[in-house]
Amino acid sequence: MGLIENEFVKFMEKFDEHPFEMIIDGNKHMIGEGEPTFSIKVNKVPSVVDMLTSTSITLGEAYMDGDIEIEGDLYKALNMFLGQMSKFSTDQNKLKKLIFTSLSKKNQQKEVSSHYDIGNDFYSLWLDETMSYSCGYFKNEDDTLYQAQVNKVHHLLDKMHLKEGMTILDIGCGWGFLLIEAAKKYKVKGLGITLSHEQKAKFEERIKAEGLEDYLEVELMDYRDLPKTKRTFDSIVSVGMLEHVGRGNYAEYLQCAKSVLAPGGIFVLHFISSLKEYPGDAWIKKYIFPGGVIPSLREIISDASDLRLYTLDVESLRRHYNKTLLCWNKNFQAHRDEVVKMFDERFARMWELYLCSCAATFWNGVIDLHQIIFTNDVNNELPMTRWY
Repeated sequence: MGLIENEFVKFMEKFDEHPFEMIIDGNKHMIGEGEPTFSIKVNKVPSVVDMLTSTSITLGEAYMDGDIEIEGDLYKALNMFLGQMSKFSTDQNKLKKLIFTSLSKKNQQKEVSSHYDIGNDFYSLWLDETMSYSCGYFKNEDDTLYQAQVNKVHHLLDKMHLKEGMTILDIGCGWGFLLIEAAKKYKVKGLGITLSHEQKAKFEERIKAEGLEDYLEVELMDYRDLPKTKRTFDSIVSVGMLEHVGRGNYAEYLQCAKSVLAPGGIFVLHFISSLKEYPGDAWIKKYIFPGGVIPSLREIISDASDLRLYTLDVESLRRHYNKTLLCWNKNFQAHRDEVVKMFDERFARMWELYLCSCAATFWNGVIDLHQIIFTNDVNNELPMTRWY
């Protein structure tokens, strides 16, 4: 066994919680004790120097390039492996520019566009008909992805205590399904804001198709510009947008939302959370969500308390997001050939790694999904128990 191969095997030996097999040039190496739960074929051995700089980037790129192949189910293998992410190495000094990006409006606009403006045609291949790119809500074990997304939207709307004639703001509105449902069910007037040109165009198209021009509007707007609008809303919702705000901006984000929330209003915040305050995964930042940072639940609750936003309810949907991602991956695999034609094989491998690794980290509790109901008043007139 060569020096490079020997160093790599020694590095990988620490990931021994679940036994697996590595095959390198026909040589089989067992990691951990017992029957292997999955097998890795290494076509090109990664450099240990690179692994020490970023285990995540090095292994991720090796998979994207076909230097590493998983024999069997990718999600099952990652589910066994990624529960040990605390053992990954990340040299934050060498990767400073990647991990700690600018929180300026201009840079965050660029970062958001790099992900969401890949193309509506691409996202429509593997999302459901609602074009919802966030955690679904599976009321029943056999709910379809579409039903889970409809459930999620109405679960959020129920939390806002909406009544006809109210106004609602959606910060990071995506392709607009939530606001469309709100307008149709409650006859409320809504504004959606996004930094994605593709999402804005699709949402405007849907507003016209539904005949909701008198109820809904969408604007390209940074959340920091909300106070300048001098508008107020009875309810605010934000789904999967906080992850793009960046650590250091959470208090400002909450303050901007509070500034446009009418007295006694309700603000429902739906976001991916982490157990502790991590700077984020290097591979995800490089290839999927530039600048993305996952806040911890405690820092959001703390910042909200400092701003006198009262916390009425906190709910975890972590396992729902695991199932949502597995549904997305199933759809993605069904259209994989089309994705390869749109982009290339490397992109397809990157995207399936993203979907499966996220599903695994949710299942392992590395990350979570929380919905928090905030209010800017004590709201003693609301029901004393959960009304949704």
